[in-house]
Parts: sequence; structure tokens; C-alpha cells
Amino acid sequence: MQGYIERKITPLLKDSLSRFPAVVLTGSRQCGKTRLARQFVQSMPGAVVLDLENPRDLAKLADPLLYFEANARRLVCLDEVQLAPDIFPLLRAEIDRDRRPGRFLLLGSASKALVNRSAESLAGRIEYLELSPFLADEYLPGSPPSMLEGLWRGGYPESALAFDGQTSLRWRDAFVRSLIERDLPMLGNRVSPLAWRRFITMCSHLQGQVLNSAKLGASLDLSGNAVRARLEFLQEALLVRLLPAWAGNLKRRLVKAPKLYIRDTGLCHSLLEIGSPDHLMGHPAFGSSWEGWCVETICDSFANWAPFFYRSSGGAELDLVLERGPRRIAFEFKASSVPAPTRGFHAALADLEPERAFLVGIVDGAYPVSATVTACGLRECLEMVARLG
Repeated sequence: MQGYIERKITPLLKDSLSRFPAVVLTGSRQCGKTRLARQFVQSMPGAVVLDLENPRDLAKLADPLLYFEANARRLVCLDEVQLAPDIFPLLRAEIDRDRRPGRFLLLGSASKALVNRSAESLAGRIEYLELSPFLADEYLPGSPPSMLEGLWRGGYPESALAFDGQTSLRWRDAFVRSLIERDLPMLGNRVSPLAWRRFITMCSHLQGQVLNSAKLGASLDLSGNAVRARLEFLQEALLVRLLPAWAGNLKRRLVKAPKLYIRDTGLCHSLLEIGSPDHLMGHPAFGSSWEGWCVETICDSFANWAPFFYRSSGGAELDLVLERGPRRIAFEFKASSVPAPTRGFHAALADLEPERAFLVGIVDGAYPVSATVTACGLRECLEMVARLG
């Protein structure tokens, strides 16, 4: 695997720093924020990076205003900024003194506390960007073997770029342990490591399924409120996605609960003990894993569209629906080299009448199924949706 990949968010980060005094780049732990920032600031003469997990760097901020004044003409990057919550009001004072764009780049593992503190202190002075682990359109050449390998490894850089599959798997196993024993408590949740492992593992078994909080809680001896609280926390840490159900005005009985996804497929496979791409292809989770990877890639690529899934009590179903104003695009994901539409897919298209629909499989190229439906691979799908504007 290659050693460095240009992240597609880089041009947006550069543009944001040219417009705002401060930019917050959030993302789950180990998703590549620090690597991206250090690569980026190399092109910024005199830029400084402080890792607030490093006591030496933290000591430099003993008098933050003095430090900011001494580096007033430089970009100052603060990594793991949620570890210094008292710094946000001081950043506000410094930015109000000098609102020149590109003064601060703040990196933080996503948490409600981080967002709230910065929102309260830096309203109108800041832009938020979110970095995901690598997704399909960032590092795959597009051939099915590489796509399957990427799907199995997931997108955390140390896993995606590992020398071989076993190194990738061992890194993910170690990451899960660190996540449960260190990172989640550091973000503010004091659930025991054993309870967290059981909960997250159960979530991995429900990949791509409609959430039943009561059933999930019963399997873990938790109340529905406790389940919702833990899922909300994992959402804030950008580890879990709850994809909402479409709830427009149709004369249909619609499913209302969200779908549950572990956002990184490699993490999901580690929790499910899926040890290789071949093992994945024969595993019952193969289809839901492919669906989750496609959902993450498309939602990340078209973040200005609102994502939903659609399911009626009569069996009409779409894995993903993107909406923006009156426009609507539909997707169905099939872990197959010959993706075929189902009766439920056609029924859902009749209900929602999207302008375009895509059957996304593990294929190269694209071909029409009907005037408005195209079967294609994930990369081709992204290119065609981008052309729709």
C-alpha cells in the first residue's frame, strides 16, 4: 500500500482558512487529522503545531494570550484542543483583536463538549470541517480485488496503508482496545470497558439494520434510554451513523426508526472477527458491509444533500435517498458483480419519483437499466452524481 494519500478535504481546508480566522477540523481518533494538518502546514511559512497531549507543548500555553501575541503573524495549529477547554474564550478575545483569516487551525476528536464550547465562544468567527477515515474515492484504483481489500481494511490510515492484511487486522484490534479503554473515557463517558465492548460489538452485528432500541437494550440488559444515550455518544465521536428514515407526506405506512451503521467498515469487521477479504465474501455481513461503505462514501462526498433511507410497510425500500430542495436521488447497494433491481426497489421509485436512481455493485463501468436507473460501480456512481450538480 502507498505511504501517503492526498485527502480530498485539503482544498476545502485551504479555502476555509482563507476566509475565517479559525477553522475546527473534527474527526474520530486516528482518522488522520494530525497527519493532514502537519502535511498542510508545511506549505505555510512559520506555522506552528502544538499537540496538547504533549506536556511540553501544553506548557507553552501557560500564558495563551502571550503565546498568541508572539505568534500573531503565523498559523497556530492546536491538536487535541478539547483537552484545553478553557482556551476557547481566550481564542475569542484574540480573534476579536485581530480577525485576519487563517490564524488558527483547531484539531479535535469530535465530542459534544468540544462543539458546544467552541460554538459558544467562537460564534461567527469559525468554520467546522469534518474529516472521515479514507473512503472509497480517496485511495482505491477501482478494480474489484482492490475494492474488496479496501472494504475489508476500512479507512483508518494505519489500517488502510498497512504493509499487509495481518498488520492491518492487528492494528484494528489494538485500536478497538485503545478506543474502549482510553479514548471513549477521555471523551467523557465512564461506561466500563467490558460494557462498551459488548455494546459496540452488538452494534456491529446490527450493521445496516433498522434500529430497535428496546430489542438492543433487552439483549444487553439496558433501558431504551441508556441505549439511546450510548448511541448518541458514539455518534458524537463519529464512530456510528444513525441514518434517518424518510418521513415525507405519502399515503403510506413508513418505517420511522433510523438505520444503524458502524461508520468504518474495517472497525466493524474487526469487531465481527472477519479475518480476511475472502472471509468477508463468505460472511453474512458482506452485503450490509458494502452498503455501509457506500453510504459513508456518498454521504461524505455530497454533504450538502440530506441523507435518508426509505422503507414502507408494504416492502418498498431504498438504501439511501439524497434530497436537496425539490431534488431527489435514490440508491440501492448490492454486493454483487451483477446488481439486479428488486420489486421493492421499483415500488420505492414509484413512491418517491427521484430524478435519478443507481444500483451500485462491485463492478467496473456503468450500464442503463431503464431511462432513469443506472447500474454501476461506486466510483462511477460518484462521478455521475457529481455531474448532476
